[in-house]
Parts: sequence; structure tokens; C-alpha cells
Amino acid sequence: MKSLFKLLIITVSYFGIAQETPQNFSLQEAIDFALENNRQAKNATLDIEAAKKQKWETTATGLPQINAAVDYQNLIKQQFESVDFNQDGIPDFGAKNSVNASATLSQLLFDGSYLVGLQSAKVYLEISKNSKEKTDLEVRKAVINAYGNVLMAEESVSILENNIKILQKNLDETTKIYENGLEEEESVEQLQITLSSVQSNLNNTKRLKNLAYQMLSITIGLDYNAPIILTDDLESLTVKNILQDGIEDADVKNTIDYKIAANDKTSKELLLKLEKSKALPTLSAFLSGAYIGNNNEFKFLSDQQKWIGTATFGASLNIPIFSSGMRSAATQRAKINLEKAQINLDETEQQLKLQIEAAKSDFILATEEYENKKQNLNLAERIENKNQTKFFEGVGSSFELRQAQTQLYTAQQEFLQAMLDVINTKAELETLTNTTTKY
Repeated sequence: MKSLFKLLIITVSYFGIAQETPQNFSLQEAIDFALENNRQAKNATLDIEAAKKQKWETTATGLPQINAAVDYQNLIKQQFESVDFNQDGIPDFGAKNSVNASATLSQLLFDGSYLVGLQSAKVYLEISKNSKEKTDLEVRKAVINAYGNVLMAEESVSILENNIKILQKNLDETTKIYENGLEEEESVEQLQITLSSVQSNLNNTKRLKNLAYQMLSITIGLDYNAPIILTDDLESLTVKNILQDGIEDADVKNTIDYKIAANDKTSKELLLKLEKSKALPTLSAFLSGAYIGNNNEFKFLSDQQKWIGTATFGASLNIPIFSSGMRSAATQRAKINLEKAQINLDETEQQLKLQIEAAKSDFILATEEYENKKQNLNLAERIENKNQTKFFEGVGSSFELRQAQTQLYTAQQEFLQAMLDVINTKAELETLTNTTTKY
């Protein structure tokens, strides 16, 4: 019993540890994982499957239909006595019990609205596929943004911890110099203010880092608190984005937003066809057969029960003649909606051209800012080192040192933000132009 209990504990502990094992993700791996597991991406895939079923449902309405029915009647109070025409003891008419078992085969021969419906089902499937493509692009961009935010938070924590380490060392050394009467108390206080500010910033950044990890986990389709490890770093991703050729002229008609607007126009064209088709005749045919049984007692399962068989073939032609202008008004309304859809398509094309040009400009600016902030960081580090040396040699003030340190910390954060901007603006450009590069 004890051995079984120990085995149970070991098993539970093993699975508990296994569930907490972090998953490693490069940016590309995170994107691929999200496209399979993100909840919005899953729903978009299901929408495609639903559209396929809708297409078949529409198609099936024009295929042969077979229906069967069994009707049973019991005349609790008969209006007249039953009649036995054949004098065989089985009533042929007016019996208390009667059963009618029938089967009908129906076939639609011509219906203009059905033909339009087949085209509409195809377009509906295309709309679902375009919606899936749009969702995948948005999910990809969201993963890139979330991944970059985590990397920036990680870098920020690392930089702030290193700054605190240096500040604490400076404070300790300055305090000793002050205690020996070789430095003013203000120098110690200036360093304490700087250290306190950086420490507060570090605490906040750690909280933001946890939130960034949770957001990334949700975005790729994991539990919000699932442990993950990122294998790419911020600067290498920035360099990859700069080196990739991704700002060439794009064909607006290949973008997903244009395709979606074109789908809307196509659907309006089909609605116009549908209204016009309502003026066409419809033709259908049917073939039915039935067995009818009558009896004053319920003996329909008996071999002695007499059944009368019937068969019917027929066709139905429905010709619309006059609707007091209702069909004409509906057709004119459909024409107006089609014209509006064309205007919206033209507007979408122009807006996309503008958005793409703006995204290109933002990306170019981000790459220029990256180089600029990188140079500024190098300069800020040199200035801070010089002021630190001057301060401890007694030729520089604590105020000048604090200014240099504040400038350095600002340059560090601006450089991190510049790298993130390169990644995010490139992702925005790729989303607009419907181009996806591998990382």
C-alpha cells in the first residue's frame, strides 16, 4: 500500500513538472504555432468548413428530394357507416381506421434564383477564405508585436539591473569618500535620488514584462500563464528586418483588404442577378406513390388487410406576370447597392495605396531612427563614462554626473524603442501588402 502511494505521488509530481516545462519559441516558431492554435485563427478555419457545408446545402436544394409520410386516422365518431363495395368484409370507404403511406420524389427543373444561389455559395466560400487570410495576417502581426514587447521588456530589465549595479557601486564609493570628509553630502543625495528612480522603473518594468509574457501566451494560443522561453533577441530581429527587401512597390489588387472589398462588389452583383431572376418562371416535377388501407378495426399489420395502391406524376410551372412594380423596385435598389459597392472598391484601392505609402515611410523612418539612436547611445555612454571619471577625480560635480546618467538612461530606452519600431512598422507594412517573410 505504501509503495502504491509513493508511486502515485511520483506520478502526480512528474506530470505536474511536465506541465510546467517551458516551451521554446523563435519568432517564426511563435508565428507558426499561433496560426494553428490562436483562437481567432481556429474560428476562421471553422468558418471555412461551415461555408463548404453551406455551399453543399445550397447545391442540394436543386437535386432530387425524396420524402415519405405515413398518416393514420381514427374516426372517433363516424358521420356514416362504412361502405364495403367488394363485399369482402373489408370496408373501402368511411372506415373507422385508415392508413395512408406515401413517398414523393421531387425535382427542381428550372429556377433562376437557384442558379444565382449556386454562384452565391461559391462567393461565400471565397469570402470565408479571404477572411481566414485576413485573420492570419492580423494574428501574425499581433504575434510579432507581442514577441517584440517581451524582448524589449527583457532587455529593459537587464539594462536597468546593470544600471542599478553601477549606481550602487558609485553610491557606496561616494558615501565612503563623504565619510572621510572629501565629498559633499549633496553628491550622495544626488546618487540616492537617481538610484531610487531607476529602482522604481525596474520594478514597474518587471511587472510589464510579466504582462507582456501573458499577452504573448494568449496571442499564440496558450494559457495566459503558460511558461515560455524566447530564443530570438531584439537586435538580431531588427537587423533581419532592415536587411530584408520589403519596401518594393506592391500591387494593391493582391492585398487582402482589396480582395474583401471586391468580394462585396461580387456579392452585390449576385443580389442584382437574384432580383432579375425573380421575373423568370420556375419549373418543377414530382412523382409520388401511395398505399391506402381502411378498416373498422386496427388490423393493418395483418396479412388479410387490403391495400389500394396509387401513383401520380405531375409538373408545376410558375410564371410571374405582374407585381405592381415590386420586382422592378427591388432590381433598381440592387443596382444602387452595386454602384455603391463599386465606389467603395475604388475608395478602398485609393486608401490602400495611401496606407502602403505611409507604412513604407514609417518603416524607413524607423530604420533611420534605429541608426540615429544607436549612435546616440554610444555617445551617451561615452559622456557618462567621462563624467563618472571626472566626478571621482574631483573635477566634476554630482549634478553633471546625474545629468549624464539620465541622458544615458533615456538613450538606452530610446534605442530599445527604436528597435521595436523597426520590427513593428515592418510587420504593419507586410500586413498591408499581404507579404509574409520568414524570420
